[in-house]
Amino acid sequence: MKNQKLSFHKWMQSIGINFMIITILVMACKKKEIETPFPNNTSYQLFTTPLKRPATVSGTSASFTASAASAEVVPGSNTSVLAYNNSVPGPTISINFGQTLNINFLNSLSEGTNMHWHGLDVPANQDGFPTSIIGSGANFNFSFPVNNRAGAYWYHPHPEGATASQAYKGMAGFFIVRDAEESSLNLPSGDYEVPIAIQDKRLDGNNQLIYNPTSNDIMTGWLGDKIVVNGVYAPYLGVATRFYRFRVLNGSNARIYNLALSNGADFYVIGSDGGLLAAPVSVQSLMLSPGERADILINFGSYSVGTEIYLQSNSFTSMSQGNEFKIMKFKVDKNEVETFSLPSSLSVINTLSPASADTIRSFILKADPMGSMPGMSGMHTINDKIFDAARVDEMVKAGATEVWEIENTSDEPHPMHIHGVQFLVLQRTGGRNSLIATENGWKDTALLMPGEKIKIIMKFSSNPGKFVFHCHNLEHEEDGMMLVFEIM
Repeated sequence: MKNQKLSFHKWMQSIGINFMIITILVMACKKKEIETPFPNNTSYQLFTTPLKRPATVSGTSASFTASAASAEVVPGSNTSVLAYNNSVPGPTISINFGQTLNINFLNSLSEGTNMHWHGLDVPANQDGFPTSIIGSGANFNFSFPVNNRAGAYWYHPHPEGATASQAYKGMAGFFIVRDAEESSLNLPSGDYEVPIAIQDKRLDGNNQLIYNPTSNDIMTGWLGDKIVVNGVYAPYLGVATRFYRFRVLNGSNARIYNLALSNGADFYVIGSDGGLLAAPVSVQSLMLSPGERADILINFGSYSVGTEIYLQSNSFTSMSQGNEFKIMKFKVDKNEVETFSLPSSLSVINTLSPASADTIRSFILKADPMGSMPGMSGMHTINDKIFDAARVDEMVKAGATEVWEIENTSDEPHPMHIHGVQFLVLQRTGGRNSLIATENGWKDTALLMPGEKIKIIMKFSSNPGKFVFHCHNLEHEEDGMMLVFEIM
C-alpha cells in the first residue's frame, strides 16, 4: 500500500511537471507568432467614407446615457455597439478652465459601469475607481471643478473586469479643456480643428464586433484588423490648402500607432496628454500608445487640389505588432488663403526639480505566461503584485512631489497610466533610450517598450482617496497589471 501511494504521488508529480512543460512550450510558441490579426487598410479603393465628427456638448450642463446602440462602422451595415448618447465616439465635451463640470449620467446598459475622466484632476469619488460601480438603471451626477490646463483629455468606462469590453465596444469620447493662454495663439479652430479617435476592431462576416480574448490575446492585448477613425472604417477627410489642427487619441485596447504621413512630409507636434508644449516640434513620425493623445498641426498649403495623402502607421519593432498600414485619407479639395502663422513658442511648462521630490518609488513590470495557470496570479504584474481593490499598495501625501522609476522587464510594450495627476518624463534608458516629442510636455500615460526604464516626476493633488495606476493595454490591466495608491 505504501508503494502504491508513492507511485500515485510520483504519477501526480509527473502530470504536474508535464502540464507545466506543455504550457511553457505552448505559450512560447504563441509569443513567437507574427501579429494576428494584421490590419488590412492597404487598398487604395477604400477610404471613400467621409470622416464623422462627434457632436460637441457643454460640460457645464449635459446629460449622458450609456446604452446599447447601433453604428455604421462599415458603411451600409449596422453594427451593435455600446455608446454614450447613441454616438460612437461619444459626444465631445467642451469646457473652460475653472468651470464646474455638471453631467447627469444614466446607465441604461444591462451591466454595471462607471466613467473615468482620463488625465483630469478630480475627486476620488468622481474618478471611476474600478469597484465604484453605477448599476444598471441607476443615475449618478458628476460634478467637479476643472483645474487642468487647456488640452485634449478623454473619458471612458473603468469598471473592474469590464473596462476592456465596454471601451472596445464604443464607450469613449473627447474632453476638451480651453483656457486664455491657448486662445491667444489663434490656433486653427472650427472646421480646421478635428478630433480623431483611432481604434482597431475585429468584425465577423455580418460586421458585428468580436471580443473573446484568448490567453494569447491577453498576453499581447486585443488587436483588430480593421482600423477605424471616429467609429468609421477607413474614412477620408476633405481638406483645404491650409493648416489643420488634429487632436489625436489612441483609443485602442492594445495597438500602438507610429503616426506618419504617406508622403513622408513633416508635421508639427504642439501638444501632448496634458496640453501644449513649450514650442512646436517638427517630426516625420510619432509613436502613440493606448490612452495617449497628441495635438498636431498638418500644413496642406503646398499641395494642389486633387492631392491625396494618407495618415498611416509606419512599421516599428515589436513582438506582437508593428506592421505598416494606412489609417485614413486626406483629400485636398479646395484652395483657401491661409490665415494662420505657426508661432515659435506656445506655452510655459512649469517644470519640477527632482531635488524637490519628497519620495522616490520604483516599479518593475513583468509578464509571466505561467501566471494564468489555475491557482496562480495573473500573467501581468507590477512589483510582483496584481490588482486588489481592497489593498492599498502605495500611500501618497497630499500635495507631495514624487519621482517614480518604472522599468519594463517583459518582452511586451506597456503604456503606463496614473489616475488623477499629470507628470513630466525626466528620462528614458534602454530601448529607444530617449524622449519623443510628446514627452516634452505634461503626460498622464507613457509608453515603455521592452527593456525600457523611465523616470517621471509629478506633484499630486490634495484630493484624498484611492486611485489606481495601471497598464493602459486594457487586457493587461484586467489581467491584474494595476495597483492602488491612496492620497492622504
